[in-house]
Amino acid sequence: QVQLVESGGGLVQAGGSLRLSCAASGRTFSLYTMGWFRQAPGKEREFVAAIRWSGSSVYFADSVKGRFTISRDSAKNTVYLQMNSLKPEDTAVYYCAASSIATMAPRGMEYWGKGTLVTVSS
Repeated sequence: QVQLVESGGGLVQAGGSLRLSCAASGRTFSLYTMGWFRQAPGKEREFVAAIRWSGSSVYFADSVKGRFTISRDSAKNTVYLQMNSLKPEDTAVYYCAASSIATMAPRGMEYWGKGTLVTVSS
């Protein structure tokens, strides 16, 4: 089993920045992909960004390219999502997820954190 704990959400004005953290524990050696997803009220959960556990590749949704970056600290088993130039439409609950396979689909993720709320005011 793998446990994921997110932190770093909050309220920020449009144009501001936030950094989300996802600390992984347990059988982290089994992981292949770490991802961030988000779900706004009344909408489906959507992919935001992903990184291979090795750190070799990163992926982003078109809506966040150029504004968000994803990185990993292997010593801390922690993945970060740096969010810059935030927009009101980025408001959502952000979830960290992990999988033992190469996937970016929500249904492919085996482990999920409880989520952290990001609110961007206009």
